[in-house]
Amino acid sequence: MLNDIWELLIGKGWALALLRGGVVTIAIGLLGMLLGLVIATPLALLRWRRVVVISQLIDAYSVIVRGVPGLLVIYLLFFGSVDWVRAITSMFGYQKSAENAYPMIIGVIAIAAISCAYSIEVIRGALQSVPVGLIEAAHSLALPGKVTFFRVIFPLALRLALGGLNNVWQMTIKDTSLISVIGLQELMRTAAIAAGITRSPLLFYGVAALLFFTLTGLSQAVFARIERYLNRGFNGC
Repeated sequence: MLNDIWELLIGKGWALALLRGGVVTIAIGLLGMLLGLVIATPLALLRWRRVVVISQLIDAYSVIVRGVPGLLVIYLLFFGSVDWVRAITSMFGYQKSAENAYPMIIGVIAIAAISCAYSIEVIRGALQSVPVGLIEAAHSLALPGKVTFFRVIFPLALRLALGGLNNVWQMTIKDTSLISVIGLQELMRTAAIAAGITRSPLLFYGVAALLFFTLTGLSQAVFARIERYLNRGFNGC
C-alpha cells in the first residue's frame, strides 16, 4: 500500500502538482486578503466616522456580500464580466492571453471582495473599541488629528483587530477552494483532477486536507506571535 502511495505521489508527480496548487492557493489568498485590507481600511474609517450616505452604502455592501455564499459572488463576478472582457481583448488580439490570466485575476478580485466585507466590520469594531478616554486625553494635549490617529488610535485598533483579522484570513485561505469552479488549478482543483485520473479520491483529498491544515496552522502561529508582540506592556498578556 505504501509503495502504491509513493508511486502515485512521487513516481507520477502528483505531489509536485499538489504543491504547485498549494502555491497558487497561497498566492490568491495573500493577494485577495491584502487587496481586501487596502480597500476595507478606508471604508471602515468612513463607517466609523459615520459619513452620511457613504456610510450607509458601505454598510449595504458589507451586508450583501456577507449575506450570500462566496461561491455566488465568484459566479456573479466571473460570468458577469467574462463576455465583455473577451470582446474587448479580442479587439486588440489578446484574447488567448486574457483567457489564461482572467481566472486568476477574477479569483483574486472575488476573494478580495469577500474578505473586504468581513474586514470592514472587524476594523470598524476595533476602532469603536478604542477607549474614548485615551482619545480625549490626546485632544487635551492638543495633539494634531493625524498624530492622534497614527500614534494613539491606530496602534490600539490594530491590536484589537488582530484576532478578527486572523479569522478573516483563515476563512479566506479556505475560500480559495471555491475558485476551482472557474477553472483555476489551485490546490482543490489539482486534488480533484488527481483523484479523477488515479481513482484514488481518499488519498488526494486527504493530502489536500493536510496541506490546508498545515497552512492554517502556520498562519495561526504567525498571528499568535504578532499578537504577543502587540500585547507587550498590557496587563495580563
